[in-house]
Amino acid sequence: MNMQKILELVGTATLQTFLMVVFSTLFSLILGLPLGIVLCTSDPQSGIKPRPIVYQVLTRIVNALRSFPFIILMILLFPLSRVIVGTSIGTKATIVPLSIAAAPFVARVIESALKEVDKGVVQASRAMGSTTMQIILKVLIPEALPALIDGITLTIINLIGYSAMAGAVGGGGLGDLAIRYGYQRFRPEIMAIAVVVILLMVEFVQFIGTQLSHKIASTR
Repeated sequence: MNMQKILELVGTATLQTFLMVVFSTLFSLILGLPLGIVLCTSDPQSGIKPRPIVYQVLTRIVNALRSFPFIILMILLFPLSRVIVGTSIGTKATIVPLSIAAAPFVARVIESALKEVDKGVVQASRAMGSTTMQIILKVLIPEALPALIDGITLTIINLIGYSAMAGAVGGGGLGDLAIRYGYQRFRPEIMAIAVVVILLMVEFVQFIGTQLSHKIASTR
């Protein structure tokens, strides 16, 4: 296998990983953002609208999903992937378990970030007659934005790692390239290139996330 062929394989695998991470980040935010908001607002100790039963049910569901190793969760979700995208292998199929695996993590990140907002700001907003939704949209989320960006950055980095693990069960991407061509065909240089690309992706995401968070924090 010549260098041109290796570069073509790496390029294709990188694109697959990029698509998996982008779409799973989007879908995990769609699932995890409202869940994190409900966890924050319904907390019986510090929530602006305490609902102990709702909080206890949701927190147990989130904890249960977070405790599953990703490989096992992915195998369990093969039938769901087949229903949603028509297949249980490949890039499209992997987006489903990636999104579901990341959603509980996103929910906890959102909950934690919102709970860091100064209670005095929330109380002042409440005293001025703001509704719960107005407090969420105009106080909690804007005030917590730097922490939210840091949390989303960490989520993306975790998803890059998850996408690499998905290669072990036919998920495609750089993990699949490293296993199928690097490990199984005894081509350590291909495995090394895949690892380097993954590391570069992580460094790039961390750099952008950190810069964006600092920029927003500095404008306050």
